[in-house]
Amino acid sequence: MNLDNIERETNHKADQIIDRFNDGLKALSTGRANKAMLDGVKVEAYGTIMPINQLASIMVTEAQLLQINPFDTTNLEAIVRAIRNDNSLGLNPTDDGRLIRVPIPPLNEERRRELAKQIGLKQEETMIAIRNARHQAMDLIDKAKKDKSLGEDEAKRLEDKIEAIINKARQSIERAAKDKEAEILTL
Repeated sequence: MNLDNIERETNHKADQIIDRFNDGLKALSTGRANKAMLDGVKVEAYGTIMPINQLASIMVTEAQLLQINPFDTTNLEAIVRAIRNDNSLGLNPTDDGRLIRVPIPPLNEERRRELAKQIGLKQEETMIAIRNARHQAMDLIDKAKKDKSLGEDEAKRLEDKIEAIINKARQSIERAAKDKEAEILTL
């Protein structure tokens, strides 16, 4: 790998990790309707397991109501069942034979604390991924030093750049987790 690419690749990996983390946070319920809440729901339809967004359009019609319009009404019951059976969501959808309405209940104290724990777990998983990205970059730098394709001063500068990228990513993750936790606990 080209030495200039180590910095670029680490930066790219860090950005991807942060984006995945932020997407995961969006999926957590805050007592308000959000289409991303259903991103993890998988529905058994047509003899296979499919993401819900491939079977229906999802709209936020009110602050605490999602409306799901199945592309094929024969999948209506399967969609309702999949949402109801997803314990991490804690939602109880209703249908009228054409549309599915999913009321988003206000969060109680117990659910808020449970969501705060989920944020902590997601944050720890993300920090592990960041550490792995740092470790991979440092291994490449060490290998380049051993191969004599990189001098000590250059290696030190590159290591400092990698550390700066990783520290910036950590701060971004910690800030996002803290903000989401505050949002959940103070609604």
